Amino acid sequence: MFGVPLHLNGSMVLLAVLIAVLYGEFARRQLGLPQLSGYLIGFGFVVSLLGSVLLHELGHALTARRYGIGVRGITLELLGGYTEMDRDAPSPRIDLLVSLAGPAVSAVLGVLAVAATLALPEGTVAHQLAFQLAVSNVIVALFNSLPGLPLDGGRALRAAVWLLTRDRHLGTEVAGWAGRIVAVGTAALVLLLTVERRLAPLALPLMLLVAVTLWRGAGQSIRAARVSRRFPLIDLARLARPAWPVSTGTPLAEAERRRAESGQPHAALLVTDSTGRPVALVDPTAAAAVPVERRPWLTVDAVARSLGTFPTLSLGWDGERVMEAVQTHPGAQYVVTSGEDVVGILHIADLAQLLEPNRKMTP
Repeated sequence: MFGVPLHLNGSMVLLAVLIAVLYGEFARRQLGLPQLSGYLIGFGFVVSLLGSVLLHELGHALTARRYGIGVRGITLELLGGYTEMDRDAPSPRIDLLVSLAGPAVSAVLGVLAVAATLALPEGTVAHQLAFQLAVSNVIVALFNSLPGLPLDGGRALRAAVWLLTRDRHLGTEVAGWAGRIVAVGTAALVLLLTVERRLAPLALPLMLLVAVTLWRGAGQSIRAARVSRRFPLIDLARLARPAWPVSTGTPLAEAERRRAESGQPHAALLVTDSTGRPVALVDPTAAAAVPVERRPWLTVDAVARSLGTFPTLSLGWDGERVMEAVQTHPGAQYVVTSGEDVVGILHIADLAQLLEPNRKMTP
């Protein structure tokens, strides 16, 4: 839509059924309709509501694209939707504008729905749909404006702190902790409304899921801020493991022996052709799976992958550029080059250990 890829998550079915049943029953009682008619109205409300969510996300997407930020797509799912961008906003001002574009769209839709509600005769299907759309869009606009990540208001708070302190990471961390406060407040409010019987029992699990999702999203934001602070520490010259060249056809046991004698037991085995040109990289997992007694009879070629299958990183790249490449091309290993020469191999586990030194790594 408008050149932005749109993805529909299967969890939307659960959301559609839940809202159609809840609202269908409500509309049937309010208007005195048969049960089937109530469910049809409920389905119509679901379509209208998801359309509102889509327009909300398009507000983010089109504003981001207006300022040169690529948009990978919009996903509609159980809890509404989200817009995925290919990079962060380059300035606090742009971050603020992109953040507030979604709630602004919802607010405009809410005002239009309120006007329609006032104009339509009471007791009609159109009046009920307009009223519910007004309430839904106003709630979405207000809730998303709460100052805590991952909500839009949290992104606005991040932009404000970033502007005041010139530290984007601090802005993200502050907004993340605010998001955890919002998550706890949401859970407490939901439980209170349930106890006072102001919230339908069927809506309780969904609302608690919203609170849990907010908590997790806030935690991920805090973690991301702490990790991104360490991007300047990324130095491929120090981080990449050396590459130990072995000729094609060399027995695996012999290649491992030469590597051990070189004093670089963790070096990557780089397979070269008859001219000395690197052509493949021994897969350490595949090599480790070969029984010791078979290694003298199995060549390195049998457990190697062509260099063309590995993403490459340039030795001179800074941390931001390296992380952008890693996020764009996920992998376990990366070939580090200087010009046309292979100078080392970066293992993603080594990079993760640098960025999160206190996190226990799974073997």
